[in-house]
Amino acid sequence: MVDLFAGYGATLLPRKPIKGPAAYDEMFPEPDSSSPVEARAAYKDIYNALARMTQEELRGRTDALASSYLAQGVTFDFAGEERPFPLDAVPRVIEQKEWVGVEKGIKQRVLALEAFLADIYGSQNAIRDGVIPAGLVSSSSHFHREAAGIVSANGVRIQVSGIDLIRDEKGGWRVLEDNVRVPSGVSYVISNRRVMAQTLPELFVSMRVRPVGDYPNKLLQALRAAAPEGVEDPNVVVLTPGVYNSAYFEHTLLARLMGIELVEGRDLFCSGGRVWMRTTAGPTRVDVIYRRVDDEFLDPLQFRADSMLGSPGILLAARLGNVTIANAVGNGVADDKLVYTYLPDLIRYYLGEEPLIANVDTWRLEDPGALEEVLDRLDELVVKPVDGSGGKGLVVGPAASPKELEALRKRLIKDPRGWIAQPVIQLSTIPTLVEDGMRPRHADLRPFAVNDGKDVWVLPGGLTRVALPEGELVVNSSQGGGSKDTWVVGFAGGFSPVDGTAVIAQNIQGLVADQAANTQAIPIVGKHAPDHSPYDKPRSHQDQQEQQQQQLAAAPPALARRSAGHPDARGRLPRPPLTLGEPLATPSAGDRDLSTREREVCGRARPPRPSRSSANVAPAAAATEGEAGAC
Repeated sequence: MVDLFAGYGATLLPRKPIKGPAAYDEMFPEPDSSSPVEARAAYKDIYNALARMTQEELRGRTDALASSYLAQGVTFDFAGEERPFPLDAVPRVIEQKEWVGVEKGIKQRVLALEAFLADIYGSQNAIRDGVIPAGLVSSSSHFHREAAGIVSANGVRIQVSGIDLIRDEKGGWRVLEDNVRVPSGVSYVISNRRVMAQTLPELFVSMRVRPVGDYPNKLLQALRAAAPEGVEDPNVVVLTPGVYNSAYFEHTLLARLMGIELVEGRDLFCSGGRVWMRTTAGPTRVDVIYRRVDDEFLDPLQFRADSMLGSPGILLAARLGNVTIANAVGNGVADDKLVYTYLPDLIRYYLGEEPLIANVDTWRLEDPGALEEVLDRLDELVVKPVDGSGGKGLVVGPAASPKELEALRKRLIKDPRGWIAQPVIQLSTIPTLVEDGMRPRHADLRPFAVNDGKDVWVLPGGLTRVALPEGELVVNSSQGGGSKDTWVVGFAGGFSPVDGTAVIAQNIQGLVADQAANTQAIPIVGKHAPDHSPYDKPRSHQDQQEQQQQQLAAAPPALARRSAGHPDARGRLPRPPLTLGEPLATPSAGDRDLSTREREVCGRARPPRPSRSSANVAPAAAATEGEAGAC
């Protein structure tokens, strides 16, 4: 054991000292000693298992993890080199009794975010009651008037969410940010568990690890529950930007595990106010679209006119109630980091409850007093753009150079609305195997929640991201980070991979089979492997642009000119101004006006109609209407 943990506490402090208490170590209560010898209760089994291993044996298991990921094509680009995505062999452990509280806090947050989105795209009571400023919402780059009046049949806007959590220096959980647009990374949760169940099989019985393989079933259940009214057997598809997108592995994995079609925008078209999928048997109606395409690229009639990643008319079909888009368009306003600062008040306002998980203390730089204080303390704070995520644009004051701080100062003065500031929090550390042995490394956690309209189900554990460079606080893979499998342990009994109910594990082989059973369909994606981590969301918008450029290169010249801002290109439809604090236009009036204009544009640019039809395809009447200009 001395071989593995020798000198463990010596590297606990970050490379540049930061004022305040030291980080909370999740395995050892006293990590300052050179070789800690007593683990916390949750980690005792892990500690004892590691005590029986040499460093060479553990490295051998780690190499096996890397080989498994390389064979699956789970790679990313780091400094121009394609590497298997780093998965550490030491899992993160959270006891079931603690997880219950985390789960309740996430459910509460998702319900409050749902209520906020329904309100802000509806009656806007929170604005009229002074809970949140109208100008804050209207100035958010992700607030889209086009989303007003578009609601799924069961009222859910956030079918899946990723709530990023950290432990502070005292070990308490805090919410770092909310992700309710296109949260990514669950593919690593599923893939990590599959390989870890085979890497440390001896621990799954003794620690009673809760499985994660039911996620695809829960997601599909939520998507089907959001289908339009009157649809008993909905056709659900996953909409991907395409093979060049960094998260394509995840799109493929989820479509495979849910048993549904993976489509690109060119596979869809609108006719008769509905969305159809081109198939070899003719057009097939689509009822629910689990989209992994950002709002800006989803419908060129409403957003970017040059987008080739979505399909013209999708928003009209959704407005008419003929298709559900999950997650809903316009959810990004709830991701805004300035809106984040109001979430505790919104929880009290909508739910009448106190927040179960606290936010990180945050300065709103629109306040002149707050801006002045932050400018005086730039070298002590973390400053983030309000519309960024995953580390993009983030500046850690203690690690920044004087030149970087001066450039940041000018940007804050010029655009205070675009930034927030937070104290530097020493993310908790977890033992991680690196080149010089077992060392503490900072980590965060992204639990995933699925909402089917009746209940919010939280995936046990979630994605632990770990910063591999010594002292680094940014955990994203593009910054050299990796991941850990997250084990929720200590439940009285094993778990059925089908319904999550408690059963008694008979042996190691049976339990390992349970953990890996639902992930056997993980696809091999070698030729088009993602160039970096799928959950590095800040690059997803850029990646979609790159994907669009790839498609433009292969498009006919005339189409490429229209799509790339050629003088002949048709711009997006004009939009009437929005007055916040007053109810938005009623869906009926808005539908009539918007429908007419969209139908005219769709009629000019309608994709060619497939030649075949079948039992579940567009009726002749719909095809005739489509020729007259219907979407």
